Amino acid sequence: MAKITGLGASKTSAPKLSEAELNERIQKKAKELWAQKGHVQGKDLEIWLEAEKSVKSGR
Repeated sequence: MAKITGLGASKTSAPKLSEAELNERIQKKAKELWAQKGHVQGKDLEIWLEAEKSVKSGR
């Protein structure tokens, strides 16, 4: 009988990022989004949250 291992673990899950790595990726994505939106001013938080959601969802 085969032994079942790794229950609940996904083969497609990304390795856990450190807080610094996560923030770096969010910052990079936020800069990309800001440029795509025409360097719009006053939308910092909105763009940051969009970037954070994108990075955390793996997009």
